[in-house]
Amino acid sequence: MSPHHDAAILTRRATLLGLAGAITLGRTSLAVAAAPTEQRLVVVLLRGALDGLSAVVPHGDPALAGLRAGMGPGAPGVEGGALDLGGFYALHPALSGMHALYGNGEMLAVHAVAGSWRNRSHFEAQDWLEFGAEHRLSSGWLNRVAGALAPSQPGKGAELALAVGNLMPVLLRGPAPVGNWLPQSFQAPQADLYARIAALHARDPVTGPALTTGLRERGFSAATLAGAEEPANKFAFPALAASAGKMLAAANGPRLAALEIGGWDTHANQADRLAGPLRQLDAGLLALKAALGPVWARTAVLVMTEFGRTVRPNGTRGTDHGTASVAFVLGGGVAGGRVRGDWPGLGEGKLFENRDLAPTTDLAAITKGVLAQHLRLDARALAAVFPDNRVAAMSGLLRG
Repeated sequence: MSPHHDAAILTRRATLLGLAGAITLGRTSLAVAAAPTEQRLVVVLLRGALDGLSAVVPHGDPALAGLRAGMGPGAPGVEGGALDLGGFYALHPALSGMHALYGNGEMLAVHAVAGSWRNRSHFEAQDWLEFGAEHRLSSGWLNRVAGALAPSQPGKGAELALAVGNLMPVLLRGPAPVGNWLPQSFQAPQADLYARIAALHARDPVTGPALTTGLRERGFSAATLAGAEEPANKFAFPALAASAGKMLAAANGPRLAALEIGGWDTHANQADRLAGPLRQLDAGLLALKAALGPVWARTAVLVMTEFGRTVRPNGTRGTDHGTASVAFVLGGGVAGGRVRGDWPGLGEGKLFENRDLAPTTDLAAITKGVLAQHLRLDARALAAVFPDNRVAAMSGLLRG
């Protein structure tokens, strides 16, 4: 196993323990890659496993209320309730910007999505998500996309790929050249790190009150320490998304980008803790669109996570590692304004292993669909990007 791979595993484990924020970009990083095309592709990795049932609420399923009472937003139409997506589904209220994009036909969701793996380990599932296979490969799938787009440009250096952050995601590692840049202004930890430290010491009669008092004196509110909101000027993901948009918008800038955002591993107090990361994601996607300007019309954004979470809450009002979740496709040319995917249901006998939302759409089908329709990769190129996955590309993701 390569030293780079070891570093990725150690960093992910540290992140999930709440320790990596002090030396990374607050658990947010960015990588970009240049390619000879006018189309842009942005991949957003939600590390930690997003609960798709809270992000896109299937409130039309009669079994939901009995399984998740008090775990998610209220029904559409009530104060603070979810945002309607056409009747059966509704979007979490923290995603108001994405809801506006949905209304403009620039965002679609695909529900009950999972990779081909049935593994609930963050470390393995994230690797497989980025390699594009259920085993280690010599490159990440987005690096192979760069190679497919520019097979005759092996010596372009950082013009072909650029990573903004102190770590190169597995997604972009491989033979296609990748540079690296770390903005100094994003080295401060995110609030979630402090919230995790405070939670670890909460029961200690000495360190618990001392940490809470000290953090509040530094401007961290009770809601921030509970993970429900971020402190002022800590929205690293929206700022990085805006930076990515500016670089992608340049005529001679990159064409492929990968961003990541953590905070989705909501084992406890999920209803409160999920709101902050969702707001960051929402603000970041809007910032990306604004920075892209007219280039938004030639951009597709894929938002994906390594797996979903359990349907039933655990004893601490959180959810544990599951199977299916939700994916999003956004952009100026996306055939949006709808929720796709075959809904498996939440009733008796319908859950995967009697605990998880059952997967009905392979994540690779969505990715292949975007690569084929947006970047015009042919069948041979798609087979090279996903060498072990023969699932058909999803059609109709983009207009025209």
